[in-house]
Amino acid sequence: MVQRDKKGEFSWASWKKCAELGILGLPVPEEYGGSNADILTIILAMEGLGYGCKDSGLIFAINTQMWSCEEPILKFGSEPQKRKYLPRLCAGELVGGHGMTEPDSGSDAFSLQTRAARDKDKYILNGSKMFITNAPIADVLIVFALTDKTKGWGGISAFLVEKGTPGFSVSRELDKMGLKTSPVGELAFEDCEVPAENILGKEGMGMAIFNSEMEWERSCLFASHLGVMERQLETCINYAKERRQFGQPIGKFQSISNKIADMKARIELSRLILYKIGWLKSRGEKGLLEAAIAKLYVSESFVKSSLDAIQIHGGYGYMTDFEVERDLRDSVASTIYSGTSEIQRNTISRWLLGL
Repeated sequence: MVQRDKKGEFSWASWKKCAELGILGLPVPEEYGGSNADILTIILAMEGLGYGCKDSGLIFAINTQMWSCEEPILKFGSEPQKRKYLPRLCAGELVGGHGMTEPDSGSDAFSLQTRAARDKDKYILNGSKMFITNAPIADVLIVFALTDKTKGWGGISAFLVEKGTPGFSVSRELDKMGLKTSPVGELAFEDCEVPAENILGKEGMGMAIFNSEMEWERSCLFASHLGVMERQLETCINYAKERRQFGQPIGKFQSISNKIADMKARIELSRLILYKIGWLKSRGEKGLLEAAIAKLYVSESFVKSSLDAIQIHGGYGYMTDFEVERDLRDSVASTIYSGTSEIQRNTISRWLLGL
């Protein structure tokens, strides 16, 4: 894992193994090749995956496929689209992605500049996308574009764009601080011709599709971070018992034991909010506010616990081969993707203030 992280190498063997275990098809009904698991089961499964798998890049790629590609197709796709893509996505034969972010459109997601113009039985896409997870290996991506700029966010539509479509290319692969085993790239569309039948839902449904997938992503993706934090805590407890300084285990020093207590508190509170979202969605209720709270709290807790883990391990924690520092590098991005911490605070306050 250390060497693959250094090389930024995606593990196809692990991807296929996860598909064989049914992980990629958890949210999809059996008729489309999935497991039809309920939301609480999925949250528990992703928590377990985070605990048992040290490859956070692989887990991130899996979550991207499930929540940013499979779930939108399942909820908004036509029957032919579902039958064409979902079975192969669940089987890991296809890799899916999602193209919303642009060079000048990040937190202000709906200010995107990519255009899609209808031309008889096709749409012509022009524009670019930035920081797109799975882009270098994706076979199909959900791409958001303006079909009517006079309507603002109401003029945004989503399209299923396949690899090899004329005018579509991955212009470059991007290097990054963490999650190095998860391929990320930039997309380019130059008079890209997409069949009209590849529109997801209807024209103008882009915002509904995006918000729906974000609610799922902020619930289930961050359950895998909870699993990582559980593994971190176990590692730190074992180290604090074994490592001796000044004639005693370092766990006896309050400065160390307090960090371990804080790590445990973050885990339990993260679990409560994530399970609450699962409970709400299992009852058919919306969990937009709770998803924003979970995304904010779990992501920031992940960073804090990763810093504590390094501090507890001291110099060893800073060394690459000890596999402690990698969690910190991987955790930082969690406060940015799926909506930054700042955006989540804005969302929460708007719900409370109604302004």
